[in-house]
Amino acid sequence: MANRNLFVRTYLSEIIFANYTEMAKLKIQREEHGKKGAFFIEKDGTWIAEMTYTREGTRTLVIEHTSIAKALQGKGVGKAMVNAAVKFAEKNNLLIKPVCPFVKKILESSEEYEDILAR
Repeated sequence: MANRNLFVRTYLSEIIFANYTEMAKLKIQREEHGKKGAFFIEKDGTWIAEMTYTREGTRTLVIEHTSIAKALQGKGVGKAMVNAAVKFAEKNNLLIKPVCPFVKKILESSEEYEDILAR
């Protein structure tokens, strides 16, 4: 997303990481430009975690890529971002089509996500 000017930004959830060096409160946000969008965590104006998607039709989010800063890897950030996407999809009557291997593994490994997956 070259243009990161805010058109639509939704604060979806807050995460507090006990072992994050600054004990910072990190918020998962969502930004969307046309059919492209992302769930992300921003710190000091820089995205330190992102999960990008494209809208397919009127009811499907195709999640394409997830990237997490090394300092946050292994701390549950990716899973939290997937959960934020699931909550957003449920609230807006959308389905998720996971193309990103990380997201696909999470969503397809549990029956709790069965109803949200696009077939």
